[in-house]
Amino acid sequence: MFAIVRTGGKQYRVAAGDKIAVEKLAGEAGDKITLSEVLLAGEGDSLADAAKVTVSAEIIAQAKSEKVIVFKKRRRHNYRRRNGHRQQMTLLRIVSVA
Repeated sequence: MFAIVRTGGKQYRVAAGDKIAVEKLAGEAGDKITLSEVLLAGEGDSLADAAKVTVSAEIIAQAKSEKVIVFKKRRRHNYRRRNGHRQQMTLLRIVSVA
């Protein structure tokens, strides 16, 4: 069975056993959480009622994503700025979709 869940402003298609990286969620490694906002659920070609489906997950780790370089430049004004950013993220293992 699969489900489409929304967390952190993004949507993910998940099934039992999947590993996903989402925007930072509160909790420690090993904690169990429930992804409450289920948009769609189904199995194969048939769809199920998303209101009755619950998605439970386990936090694998709290980590940072890849570094993104922000570079600003204005021509002919000797203006150059280089900045880096690493977004906080949470690695999840989907335990069950029921």
